[in-house]
Amino acid sequence: MQNISEIEDLVKLISKLPGLGPKSAKRIVLKLINNRDELIKPMAKALVEVYKNISRCKICGSLKPTSIECNYYDCKIVEKKYDKICVVEDIADQWSIENSNIYKGYYHILGGTIASVGHRKQDLLIDSLVERVTKDKIEEVILATSATVEGQTTAYYIQNSLKQTNVKITKLAQGLPVGGEIESLDDGTLFSAFKNRSFLKSNSD
Repeated sequence: MQNISEIEDLVKLISKLPGLGPKSAKRIVLKLINNRDELIKPMAKALVEVYKNISRCKICGSLKPTSIECNYYDCKIVEKKYDKICVVEDIADQWSIENSNIYKGYYHILGGTIASVGHRKQDLLIDSLVERVTKDKIEEVILATSATVEGQTTAYYIQNSLKQTNVKITKLAQGLPVGGEIESLDDGTLFSAFKNRSFLKSNSD
């Protein structure tokens, strides 16, 4: 490949996406260049629109239009009222559960795990989860973190953070494969995990 800085920069950016390495990134860049009118122009416009108009809610972590301002007492993202919150690590997990139609309730997207690279406890939306449980009169918090060490460590920390709220805390059934991530599970496994979720006793019991 010729040493063209614009192409090299684009390859480096695309190779940072999940599941893509330098070779895949080069093929994608070549496809884009060969179809600049059909792909590059509309993609560039769409990316600019997403950058300008879409952001993460600072309370629940969901994606939302930048024009919407959320608060603890009046969620603008979800119109229905629920008494359950499902806690997941990232938005891909939320989308997987939503697509399965297994669960109806609020979501709380942490934005990672405690032990994951670049994340500290204060970087995750755990404090706002406690606030939501208190102010939204939540009756059950479902911990749907992954079955990895990091996911389980985060779940334990959340459980400990919620012990003063007296909310019912459950976790997905142990049918989840060890080391498994929510977004990679099929609908059948997710259904079983939700249906057979187990109750967690608080540390104060």
